[in-house]
Amino acid sequence: MTDHLSPEASPDYAGLVRFLIAPFLESADALKVDCEIAPRPRRVLVRLAFEGEDKGRVFGRGGRNIQAVRTVLQAVAQTVGYTAHLEVLGRKAIALPPNQRDAPDLRGVAPTAHRPIALVICRAPAPQRDNQHDDRPAKR
Repeated sequence: MTDHLSPEASPDYAGLVRFLIAPFLESADALKVDCEIAPRPRRVLVRLAFEGEDKGRVFGRGGRNIQAVRTVLQAVAQTVGYTAHLEVLGRKAIALPPNQRDAPDLRGVAPTAHRPIALVICRAPAPQRDNQHDDRPAKR
């Protein structure tokens, strides 16, 4: 395996991102995509910018759309031994739901290194009372 991919062998990351993002936009002409390929440490950085009105559709409910685009981009990069990162410029301008406004900014943190996959909060069930060993008189 070579350390540096020739331009012919490298996937068209910018074209792939355009193909995946354009259906969410009112005007596909407003989409700007910039791609940097670094042979060492074998990383692809794709920067994405578009009109502010389209951010809700591009990100999707809970960020599902943009996460799906990231997943596809990472899968394509992995086929040639690279890692991929998708950066959306102007991301802070979008309105987040109230429960996410005060969340820490975890961009730049590796998804598996420090970011929790899920946070589950549960209550322990109330202990069951055993009526056979109850010292209190029975209610009538």
